[in-house]
Amino acid sequence: MSSTASPRAEARTIVIIVAIVQFVIGGWFSWSASHAAPRDLPVLVVAAEGADHLADRLREAAPGGYAIDSAATAEDADTALRERKAYGALLPTATGLELHLSSAASPAVAQTLTSQAQQLAGGPVRITDVVPADSDDPHGSGLATGFLPLLITAVIAGLLFVLKVRGAAAKLLGVVGFAVASGLLASLMFTHLSGVLPGNYFVNAAIVALLELAMVSVITGLGSLIGPPGIAIGAVLMFVVGNPLSGLASAPEMLPQPLGVLGQFLPAGAAATLMRTAGPFDGAGAGGPVLVLVVWALIGLGLLYASSRKRPAAAGPQDAGAQDAPAPSHAAAAH
Repeated sequence: MSSTASPRAEARTIVIIVAIVQFVIGGWFSWSASHAAPRDLPVLVVAAEGADHLADRLREAAPGGYAIDSAATAEDADTALRERKAYGALLPTATGLELHLSSAASPAVAQTLTSQAQQLAGGPVRITDVVPADSDDPHGSGLATGFLPLLITAVIAGLLFVLKVRGAAAKLLGVVGFAVASGLLASLMFTHLSGVLPGNYFVNAAIVALLELAMVSVITGLGSLIGPPGIAIGAVLMFVVGNPLSGLASAPEMLPQPLGVLGQFLPAGAAATLMRTAGPFDGAGAGGPVLVLVVWALIGLGLLYASSRKRPAAAGPQDAGAQDAPAPSHAAAAH
């Protein structure tokens, strides 16, 4: 906006810009949530009489919705559920259809599978919850709601570090300090006070700290390196793109593809999967999400380092000019 613009013109410009941003972000968030449905959702069919027919009926009921594999026994299926290799298992028996599931992996998916199994059976089915969701947050809404402020405050912290803190060392200290403090306090809230996140306090604190370190370092690094556009790029990537694609409210396989897969390569998606995995599943499948968070944190720290090297280079020619200027001679000083 031009400094010569009238106050009314400036207000009008702000209204238009913010309204458009609100329209785009609101539409993106609501579209990704409203289009949640099974897409190659891993499920098992236990080998028994009628298993092949059951698998065919499931494919017909939801074309492309499920990636169906077989399990030799119900025990093998339960092991696969505990190792996060599948979300549920269907078992045809002489008395009817049984469903084994792990609601801790995703309460929303558990509800979807229950409805699907009831549709196939034409009525109620016997359900065994192999890895149940935490009793303090059976629907997963508490964790999903508490997760959002972690992302918002990371964006705010990155913005403030860029605008208010001078010096790469001070910014680095601030980024790391914020990540540690956020991890310790958020884990205290989630693990003990609200109880929406099961598992070990320090493990959960480490997950939150890694999430915040990855997000804040990238936003701060980009903003320090290229200015306000860097802040915008970091915020859009980390929050606007990352939050709807995290899969925490449902599951990555419930999101439109390949967006659900893409979301797992962003800090929000990796942290969401880790939070679902660390406690109930004893860390099964945690290696990939941890690697994603570590890589993003290293990228952010690398950007901070690059920004620290940029400023001396920019000031170099001026400093060199000052150093190359001839010093006044004693003779000239005497005159």
